[in-house]
Amino acid sequence: MTSRWFAEQLYPHYQQRILIDEILFEGRTAFQDALIFRNSYFGRVLTLDGVVQTTERDEFCYHEMITHVPIIAHGAVGSVLIIGGGDGGVLREALRHPRVSVTMIELDETVVEMCREHMPSLSAGAFDDPRADVRYMDGVKFVSETDQRFDVIIVDSTDPIGPGEVLFTQEFYADCARCLSEKGILVTQSGVPSLQEDEARATYRRLKKLFTDPALYLTQVPTYVGGFMALTWAGTRKALGTPAGIKAAAARFKAAKLKTDYYNPAIHAASFALPEWIARLKPKTAHRSHTQR
Repeated sequence: MTSRWFAEQLYPHYQQRILIDEILFEGRTAFQDALIFRNSYFGRVLTLDGVVQTTERDEFCYHEMITHVPIIAHGAVGSVLIIGGGDGGVLREALRHPRVSVTMIELDETVVEMCREHMPSLSAGAFDDPRADVRYMDGVKFVSETDQRFDVIIVDSTDPIGPGEVLFTQEFYADCARCLSEKGILVTQSGVPSLQEDEARATYRRLKKLFTDPALYLTQVPTYVGGFMALTWAGTRKALGTPAGIKAAAARFKAAKLKTDYYNPAIHAASFALPEWIARLKPKTAHRSHTQR
């Protein structure tokens, strides 16, 4: 029998392929094409609309960095809002902080259901935690209408195509800013700069119009091909990159009793150190109109 390969459809000029050993789910949700398959190296792999979203082998590189960096930096988080995150990885990591409650807004309920069934290690029971309030609705609508305020907002979106496209607009970020508590922090995924530099540049530019302390920081996820993965930070708190900040992060990390595979206080600080070609993606003259409060 001829082996079947998954060929990612994200870029017109570049492609990665992953061998499919076994298909666990394949079909159309109400919003997108979905596929979960098993690969002997990466374990179970989730793809949406032909693009790799996460794998069991390298998911921690993304989920830990998009979650623990803002929570540790804040230092007193009580409430977290996750927009997207249907695989459950960010929810899992946020709930590892004992005094945190999480509201998760996911558009596609089928993604949650199929990940709970076929990739349960990603959520590790997080969907059943009483501190998790999971709602199936439009995240753009939620942040535009809610009266709730959150200490940290994490936008765990797909790429800015299909259902995820609206989660990269100026209007959406402005509504997120309004939903933050005083000294709150917003973090959003911003693509792989070597192949998606416009995504990182545009996200930073839009957030710089709303926040006094925007920054890019980096992780590296093997199946997000192209090298560094960019995350964008926005808020009024500093990112703990100073020696005193690293010491504070280390104390908070120890107090939380986290056992991680990627994140640690040194990585926290180092992730904000950018290669020059990525640093140049940040506009130098963007207008700062106001903070979130």
